Amino acid sequence: MHILMISDVYFPRVNGVSTSIQTFRNELIRAGHRVTLIAPRYADEPDESDIIRIPSRGLFFDREDRMMKTAPIKRLLGSLREAEIDCVHIQTPFVAHYLGVWLARRLGAPVIESYHTYFEEYLYNYIPWLPRPLLRAVARRFSRAQCGQVNRVISPSRAMRDALRAYGIEQPIEVLPTGLTKDRFSEGDGAAFRQRLGLSPKTSLCLNVGRVAFEKNLDFVLEMFVEVLKRLPEAVLVIAGEGPAEKHLHRLADALGISGNVRFIGYLDRQRELLDCYAAADAFVFASRTETQGLVLLEAMAVGTPVVSTAVMGTREILKPQRGALVAEEERVEFAEKVAWLLSDRGLHSRLKKDAQAYAEEWSASAMAQRLAAVYEELTETETTAARSAAGPSTATEET
Repeated sequence: MHILMISDVYFPRVNGVSTSIQTFRNELIRAGHRVTLIAPRYADEPDESDIIRIPSRGLFFDREDRMMKTAPIKRLLGSLREAEIDCVHIQTPFVAHYLGVWLARRLGAPVIESYHTYFEEYLYNYIPWLPRPLLRAVARRFSRAQCGQVNRVISPSRAMRDALRAYGIEQPIEVLPTGLTKDRFSEGDGAAFRQRLGLSPKTSLCLNVGRVAFEKNLDFVLEMFVEVLKRLPEAVLVIAGEGPAEKHLHRLADALGISGNVRFIGYLDRQRELLDCYAAADAFVFASRTETQGLVLLEAMAVGTPVVSTAVMGTREILKPQRGALVAEEERVEFAEKVAWLLSDRGLHSRLKKDAQAYAEEWSASAMAQRLAAVYEELTETETTAARSAAGPSTATEET
């Protein structure tokens, strides 16, 4: 099959959506499918086979993201017709959504959309001057409208699917998380990473990996870590990633008096540095309220790093069996007590480390990609004939 993916974000922009796209795309190609991706051009990214970089402009409120220009995408219609696209897969709800639907209708191909972001718990962090109930209502109405324009919705977790159903979305929803690729199970060189940070092998090291954004609830992680330091004064918290909350979190760490025990280390290379970082940690700590899956939890477990986390939305599904993890409520003292317990009890740590690796192995990327390919094939069989009969011929206006 030939799948057209379209997204408003992709590497070098580092986030869960980019990781999900790359993982599924690579596994589908490995299985013999062709996957063309339309994504923004950020700077001077090298050409890659079947990745079409679209000129884009910056966003004044978010220095990390870009907005693709629509005309270059529309001009692709003729070449995409010749490429015989079987299915269009939209990954994000902005320019990619509207142009993805536009292309699918003119190509006569079925269209599916992945719902990666829990917008109703996301928007108020960036538009705090508007009432939260209003933003939730807007997010739900927006989601209903967009999901109603596609043939199938992909949800990374049952919790997200249930939320979409509660919005009144009636389209078929397939629960399909992003799996872990084999390279995620590398041991990593934790000792070398600690040496790089100037940390002793005996230092208790907690880790959080992800976009440094307000919706990740990192304020709570820092406040909780104050309680950890009361029990283990030499412990260190490493925060790996970048994002709009960095300056705020630096100020908060200073205000809490823990800046000497907190290291902000920025983005890490996923192929080596990130694995070393996971391996260096004694505990992975996480408290995001907005995760639709929580892939970083599985990545930590795959390297053998036990997790202490709240279980909310997508993370609830990963943590439900409590294998390789301790589940905590979003309460500073309780959470900190579980972190301190894990860091202090070597028997517990050894058991959770072993359980974490065994559990992560059950989340295979190849198996998830096979399921996604089956969705594409089903849609192609049931929708393509009807869609192509309804698709009209291109016009000069469409191609400009």
